[in-house]
Amino acid sequence: MNNNFDVIVIGSGPGGYVCAIRSAQLGFKTACVELSSTLGGVCLNRGCIPSKSLLNSSELYHKAQKEFNTLGIETTNIKLNLRKMMDNKKKSVQILTKGIEFLFKKNKIVHLKGKGLISSKNTVTVVDDSQKKTNYNTKNIVIATGSEPASLPGVKIDEKTIVSSTGALSFDKVPEKLVVIGGGYIGLELSSVWKRLGSDITVIEFLDHIIPGMDKDISAEFLKILNKQGINFKLNTKVTKINISKNKAIVEFINNKSSQKEKIECDKVLVAVGRKSNISENISKLGIKLNNQNKIQVDEKFRTSIKNIYAIGDVIAKGPMLAHKAEDEGIAVAEIIAGQAGHVNYDVIPAVIYTSPEVATVGKTEEQLKKENVKYKIGKFPFLANSRAKVNNETEGFVKIITDEKTDRVLGVSIISAVAGTMIAELAIAMEFGASAEDIARTCHAHPTHSEAIKEAAMAVDKRPIHF
Repeated sequence: MNNNFDVIVIGSGPGGYVCAIRSAQLGFKTACVELSSTLGGVCLNRGCIPSKSLLNSSELYHKAQKEFNTLGIETTNIKLNLRKMMDNKKKSVQILTKGIEFLFKKNKIVHLKGKGLISSKNTVTVVDDSQKKTNYNTKNIVIATGSEPASLPGVKIDEKTIVSSTGALSFDKVPEKLVVIGGGYIGLELSSVWKRLGSDITVIEFLDHIIPGMDKDISAEFLKILNKQGINFKLNTKVTKINISKNKAIVEFINNKSSQKEKIECDKVLVAVGRKSNISENISKLGIKLNNQNKIQVDEKFRTSIKNIYAIGDVIAKGPMLAHKAEDEGIAVAEIIAGQAGHVNYDVIPAVIYTSPEVATVGKTEEQLKKENVKYKIGKFPFLANSRAKVNNETEGFVKIITDEKTDRVLGVSIISAVAGTMIAELAIAMEFGASAEDIARTCHAHPTHSEAIKEAAMAVDKRPIHF
């Protein structure tokens, strides 16, 4: 194999493999370095995909147990086979990772197996399992090494009793008691999985609200829904210590406001306090600048301080740490290298929590607009008044649309709904094209669908919803 390339991408997660494919499509001789035995990064192997498999399976199990009889579907002796559920998850992951292998072959991308180190601005050294080092020359390098779970000071994740999201996706039996530290996306999704499968769940969150960064209206409503589902919360609370005794964990914590101390004994502890960038030590040695968050500094064209070395995804400070954001950056970088106008609009990146119901947002929150002194209007519509949601027994939640007071342009949207993650795409497209609430209100929406609630919320901006 010729060791000379136009583009070498380090990391095969959503940002990396997409960047490699787009680079190859643009005619570049491309290689992608991956340390793991399978392609797809954390998202495909230990994150987005396996968690969605378990979310889907656990929801079906829950519905079969709790809801089918009321729908006239009589079931008896419903049993959980956790091993089969985990096998189904693994099969889904295998099919999708094999799919990326196929796409690499189709696009003639060279898969370099091992750890990728940048030796110079034009050299990537790959260290394989046997510690053999091979140098590859390249005109451009893209760093797409993603992130790894963060922990708390003094708390060691052993993936047995104290686990990260990786361990919480692979329990061999349902924990009787599970403590989840962190009330964000990952913590709440995995809380939902194990609650449905039979765990007693307590979520400990340092702030006084869950899903930090999302609209406070959504946060408050979502908390009520999760409480109703039987998930317990300790908000405004700091974990001070975790001790392991006889395969049990004792979690000690203190209320930030009252200073009241408590402790819980449990079978497992999930630490879901966020993620940290996966940045190799040799990055700073090369002179690639990091910011005060220990993330790689890039310019508007995703170039690091070494101009032919680019960085995307979780290793940079731009945008949220989300798979689809990294994908868009991967495409943008490939097109920029090709002399095209690659671009990512960070104001229109949707975010979704895949619980039941789902939570989805795009654009600004009400709190952000207040800080920016932007005058705005709000339109809200509840799914209780939506006919499709009613017949599906999915009436929890609402659509909230925020628009500019003068121009009526949509600035932000938040949705709680069974299909919020799918519905948010309509709003992202509307915002990308600069739509007003009036544009959405004047667009015919099919009946009966959940998406009619979007039209009604847009009409509610001018206080003229029809069905509420």
